[in-house]
Amino acid sequence: MKTEIPYDRFAHVPERIFGLVDLAYNLWWSWHSSASVLFKMLNRAEWKMSRHNPVRMLLDTPPSFLERAAATPEFLRRYDIIMNRFQEYMVPGTSWFTQHYPVREPLTIAYFSSEFGLHQSLPFYAGGLGILAGDHIKASSDLGVPTVSAGFMYAEGYLHQHIEADGWQRNVAEILDRDAAPVLRVLDDDGKQVVVRVPQVDPPIYVAVWKVQVGRVPLYLLDTHIDENLPENRSISHRLYLTEIEYRLRQELVLGIGGRKVLHMLGAEYSAMHLNEGHSAFALLERLRERIEEGMSFEEAREQVRNTSLFTTHTPVAAAHDVFPEDLMAKYFHGYSESLGLSWNDFMALGKDPLSSGAGFNMTAFALRMSRFHNAVSRRHGQVAREMWQPLWPDLPVDEVPIDYITNGVHLLTWLNHRIESIFDRYVDPVYPDWRENYDNPIIWEVVDEIPDEDLWREHQWLKMKLFARIRERKRLKWAGHRDEPENLAAEGLMLDTAALTIGFARRFAEYKRADLIFDDPDRLERIVNNRWRPVQFIFAGKAHPADEQGKRILQKIYQYSQDPRFGGRIAFVEDYDEQVARYLVQGVDVWLNTPIPPMEACGTSGMKAGMNGVLNLSVLDGWWVEGYNGWNGWAFESRGNNHEDAATIYDLIENEIAPLYYSRMMDDVPHRWVQMMKESMKSIAPHYCALRMLKEYVTNYYPTVCRFAVGSREQMAGLEGVCPPGPAPEKK
Repeated sequence: MKTEIPYDRFAHVPERIFGLVDLAYNLWWSWHSSASVLFKMLNRAEWKMSRHNPVRMLLDTPPSFLERAAATPEFLRRYDIIMNRFQEYMVPGTSWFTQHYPVREPLTIAYFSSEFGLHQSLPFYAGGLGILAGDHIKASSDLGVPTVSAGFMYAEGYLHQHIEADGWQRNVAEILDRDAAPVLRVLDDDGKQVVVRVPQVDPPIYVAVWKVQVGRVPLYLLDTHIDENLPENRSISHRLYLTEIEYRLRQELVLGIGGRKVLHMLGAEYSAMHLNEGHSAFALLERLRERIEEGMSFEEAREQVRNTSLFTTHTPVAAAHDVFPEDLMAKYFHGYSESLGLSWNDFMALGKDPLSSGAGFNMTAFALRMSRFHNAVSRRHGQVAREMWQPLWPDLPVDEVPIDYITNGVHLLTWLNHRIESIFDRYVDPVYPDWRENYDNPIIWEVVDEIPDEDLWREHQWLKMKLFARIRERKRLKWAGHRDEPENLAAEGLMLDTAALTIGFARRFAEYKRADLIFDDPDRLERIVNNRWRPVQFIFAGKAHPADEQGKRILQKIYQYSQDPRFGGRIAFVEDYDEQVARYLVQGVDVWLNTPIPPMEACGTSGMKAGMNGVLNLSVLDGWWVEGYNGWNGWAFESRGNNHEDAATIYDLIENEIAPLYYSRMMDDVPHRWVQMMKESMKSIAPHYCALRMLKEYVTNYYPTVCRFAVGSREQMAGLEGVCPPGPAPEKK
């Protein structure tokens, strides 16, 4: 099995800089700003038109641009430096993991997720879960944690959002051009794309296999849109989170069972499995079936699978956990249960829903039963998850339910703006030249205090203006394409004021997230945004799930408020929220707003991305902010369980604390006390809520222990005891 870059399509790229083709097909460039700048230098206009997709850009760039670059000494000097860094990075045996865990044999982790948010050129994600998965494998690559990943090739991604004149969300399909994206077909020895049959499914379902190289980590993607499948099965992998329940079941069946089979066929063996939410939990069934087929008893096979499986749960919302009715399960799994040697009742008992008797097969309950190690994604979420799933361990008190927590973190080099990164190079690099490899060390971030207030404020203002310019450019392009929505010019940000205090809110539009909370008292909000001396403006972005009518109505309500002239163009909604829009928002607003109903926020990583860029958080005390708030890095409030009271609290904070502090300018036009809070935000959030810290906790607390159970002989297990010490977990802030 192999992947081959179609080099013949890039014959116009000069030999001297032909390494750009290899670089384009490894997403390493996406989190190294100097590498992305290299592509930008080639053809700035095409880089923008391609939406920062280097494969598309190289294919569409005229030979004259490339020949000019190959003859420019400055470009060649940068090219040689970047390619050398890339090649050094990819050399095996030079990572943090191999230094700290020098095992004789690689203890590979298989990381399964239904979505991966890696870059806007590969729209295989719907929201926070996918972005977290992408950040997870990027950090695995940086640390050299042996990892192989499996997910779906979504031809249509999640959804592209168009807002009608009345504010209603319309879903727009956009097919990914896979031959112009950083993804490759996996080929067999005859040069044909690998196609694998999903085991134990009749009529058969087949998947074609694709590969994305994420630094050192291979991500294999499953694609059902192939001729071998019946027409009704080709659409299984079209897009994320199909609303029809049977399609959802088939999708999760293909992801779990098919994903496990694909890794086996590719020879990508692993010692343990890490499931990111329950969507891929059927992979546990396939591991179980394989062991029984090899001659193990059911009990032996179950223990081995349990002991080598880690499950991460991400949601405290009961309705968000997939539960499939028994008759639907019987349609697809009756033969599968027989292959396990189980009666149908015993098979269904594996996924018995403890929250609703007789509801069906609960994927989270199944994953918890079939894995030995479980974790929530924040300290608060750990408490909620233990209470929620305590019925699975009825003999244990809630505090002893075996669900620990590892608070999520975000990949700093992906989310930190390159202008802020350049400041660190000036002030941090002389003291800690390896800060990019060790940015989870809090001591490094103390140097942030040495950055002059004027420098940090100037860069923040630049990022803010870049955000507004991007919003206006998007609106210009939309106007040029439709020419029929002049009433939406103000609604979508054309009248935003670059000098005004700007508060951002961007996430999925679900009722519990309360995106419309600040509109509880429109008259008071009108006074706040139109304050003559201290104006405030709000930027909203996000999508409602296609089946969430209430979420769409909330979105429509906010959009209609943004059209209301009494708010003076200071309420804006940015259409078609994606990873690229998220970057501009978390780097360019002044305050990041978060208002979920506690305790329904499992973690909430967008505030981490904002905080490490110096943006201050204003959030209810839920999810990660319970741990992250220290009194000096933003604002927090306890929800009183009443929307009116919570909204009044937000109004009070904005009027009495946030706006006065923001506008407390000195003669140099720098709000020094505000900038001091920005520095505290960066110092307290960046090292503690980054993906490096998160991955090191997974390695320290779980991965070597899980892998030990995969080792067959007692002698091998004894040999691993000394080289994979569990050690103390990194301190949880």
